[in-house]
Amino acid sequence: MSITIGVDIGGSHISSAAINGNDFVIIPETYFSGPVDSKASKEVIIKKWAEIINQTIQAVQKISGYTEKDKIGIAFSMPGPFQYESGIAMFEGNDKYESLYNVSVSEELVKYLDAKNVSFRFLNDASCFGVGGSLKENSSVENKVIAITLGTGFGAAFLDNKLPLTQGDNVPHNGCLWDKPFQDGIADSYFSTRWFLKEYEKSTGNKLTDGVKEIAAIESFSTAKIFDDFANNLTEFLAPFIIDFDADLLVIGGNIAKSHRLFLPKVKENLKAKNIDLAISIVENTEHTSILGSSYLYNEVFWERIKAELPYF
Repeated sequence: MSITIGVDIGGSHISSAAINGNDFVIIPETYFSGPVDSKASKEVIIKKWAEIINQTIQAVQKISGYTEKDKIGIAFSMPGPFQYESGIAMFEGNDKYESLYNVSVSEELVKYLDAKNVSFRFLNDASCFGVGGSLKENSSVENKVIAITLGTGFGAAFLDNKLPLTQGDNVPHNGCLWDKPFQDGIADSYFSTRWFLKEYEKSTGNKLTDGVKEIAAIESFSTAKIFDDFANNLTEFLAPFIIDFDADLLVIGGNIAKSHRLFLPKVKENLKAKNIDLAISIVENTEHTSILGSSYLYNEVFWERIKAELPYF
């Protein structure tokens, strides 16, 4: 028997769950999550990751008839910069997990896991979210998917038949959007939580700390205009990429997506005005979707297609 565990690494958390590969769902009572201090030492971070993953391993052992001979595949939805083929972290200058710079996550993590017959596979977190979103839609018609995550940062993935693409004439460099030019800066500065906080302070003179959820709860002309401006900016930025990629589906996740009622109607209206017709899917639980997407790395057909082109960033 082989077991697949999907892991989502965030800037301040880790989540882990075992996946039923037959119907592509999280196995009940195997999901665990916990906070992580991304500025802690290498040992503290790795031990915390192991602690959460071990809870999933122990749950699987209880419910599945697991034996020590059984193989466990652990698939990571991992932010960059990261060497996804070798499993070596390259976090530097991005204010998170910098103590893991040039560290082999596989070699360090296995020291603290309750199971030793394990293997590891890694993929960019935005790509995992995109793969998970594509699989949840489960539509043969929607072959070309752009997936974006709107939160503390702006993640993106371009997928053709569930395969993340990082190069090609109709795909932006590295399959990323966060670093692409937009207005007076780069996209990440406009499609993240800090943009909302900055715009709210600029509009009202007041500082907020809880993010977009707090702004969404305030019904005023100022907040309505902020969400309208966000929708206009998002449409203006995404439209050329949607057209170039000839996308069939746009999947949106991240914490900002939870306030979609305040910006999605305007996005749809703007796209229609540009004669762009594509389906849009909002994913409320980005973590679960990323975990599911990461687990697909242990679909051997998918792995054979993707492993030679794992991104190095």
